[in-house]
Amino acid sequence: MSESPPDSRAKTLNFNVGVLGHVDSGKTSLARALSSTASTAAFDKNPQSRERGITLDLGFSSFTVDFPEHLRESGGQQPYDSLQFTLVDCPGHASLIRTIIGGAQIIDLMILVVDVVKGIQTQTAECLLIGELTCPRMVVVLNKTDLLPSNKRQSAIEKMTKRLHKTLENTRFKDCPVIAVAAKPGGPDAADTEEPQGVPDLMELLKKQTYLPKRDPKGDLLMAVDHCFSIRGQGTVLTGTILQGSLAVNDTVEIPVLKVTKKIKSVQMFRKPVSGAMQGDRVGVCVTQFDPKLLERGLVCTPGSLHTLYSAVISVRKIGYFKGSLSTRAKFHITVGHETVMGKVTFFGLPPSDSKPAPSELCSLETPFSFDREYYFQDEYVCGRREGSSGPDPEQWALLEFERPVTCPALCLVIGSKLDTDIHANMCRLAFQGRLLHGFEDKSYVETSLPLLRIYKIKHKEGQVERVSSDLIPVIPASLPSPLPCPPPPPRSSSLDVSHCWWHWSMPPDRAPIVNSQTVTSSQTTMRMPP
Repeated sequence: MSESPPDSRAKTLNFNVGVLGHVDSGKTSLARALSSTASTAAFDKNPQSRERGITLDLGFSSFTVDFPEHLRESGGQQPYDSLQFTLVDCPGHASLIRTIIGGAQIIDLMILVVDVVKGIQTQTAECLLIGELTCPRMVVVLNKTDLLPSNKRQSAIEKMTKRLHKTLENTRFKDCPVIAVAAKPGGPDAADTEEPQGVPDLMELLKKQTYLPKRDPKGDLLMAVDHCFSIRGQGTVLTGTILQGSLAVNDTVEIPVLKVTKKIKSVQMFRKPVSGAMQGDRVGVCVTQFDPKLLERGLVCTPGSLHTLYSAVISVRKIGYFKGSLSTRAKFHITVGHETVMGKVTFFGLPPSDSKPAPSELCSLETPFSFDREYYFQDEYVCGRREGSSGPDPEQWALLEFERPVTCPALCLVIGSKLDTDIHANMCRLAFQGRLLHGFEDKSYVETSLPLLRIYKIKHKEGQVERVSSDLIPVIPASLPSPLPCPPPPPRSSSLDVSHCWWHWSMPPDRAPIVNSQTVTSSQTTMRMPP
């Protein structure tokens, strides 16, 4: 890396494109066919990846085109003269879904690669779902068209395209374009003598699908680091994507998970030295006196801008494709920002009389979370209206208690998963999504912070009438609370054995703050005959 580089990238817009799909659908071959510059871990450089024949980590590469005219027309005068596509090649194997989720959170557009012969497979569906949570636009690429018989190729492509549009009609990508290619004719072991088919058309389609993403250099720096390695005589290089803010040579940055600060020695973008970078850029940052073994993947930020959390309150919404129940006290794999950790979940919501349908966007709930409100404890996530009728889920929240502390930004995406599910089972492992609304930084949060969270639950107790006196007043066992005056007794009947009649006490709460199903002391009791 250069010590004092000229800024050669000032007029290039970087646009991040994720390449996702089922394992062995041809994602890496497609990225190689599109790219002109390879970067960190591109094209399965890892020896284990080559040995196993699959992508094991995020790979990055790029290609550059002229700045599209439709962006000039839509945005007026833009300070760009070229457009750089940074391709994020994500793994496809089910066991690497944590890496896939991390890669999906740094992209502006998603390429969903589908094997035209096999169609949508298990991880294809999971990648589609992750894309719905993280990305506004998608292009579907039908790969391996060279495997189709030439006389039936076009009809097979049209049939698969119709099936995909049918699958996508209830998603945010219902109108996304579909294009057919053969990224590596003859298969991965074939000689490179035959040119890829359909790749130039795909490049043009990507240009048309490009939009002007939010790029703001102001605010605190937040950079998602995906690789870390040393260069002899230079220092340690942290490569990643800037999620917010900007950085420059000689800036001081913090690695919050390690509680250390470092000064930036130099910056590069795809091997080209630059003096600085901003939100959306893919960069390599060189620092000195740092052991790369201490950080494989994580966050770099402005010193003091991120905090470590032991617990958090999130808005929550169940993912419709998840077939299991979401139970309080259950443990899930919680992806918070760019980190995945086990956590225990407690669900709560508005009182039944106040509950409203949840809006489509979790970051803009109609009823903002507040410690001043009282919330109703739930044994599990409520699907549909509480009365049992069909309809959208009511607004709900969850308390997450992490098994180990996590470092993450405010309002970051949260995904709850059951990653211990059999990867060969044909079922969705992503359970719920949400936004982080409030974090608890105190290690003793159970004693210091949770009492502020006003969650209540309704308790019921039942008791048996031991005997009835001459004036029909029931005698209650001393171990149960004394009832209020009884309702009028039923008329005497030879068929009624009052000595074995059950009475029911309904105990409304005193609304004292409770957390995690602690016992509620009733302020009053009522008694009625059961139906």
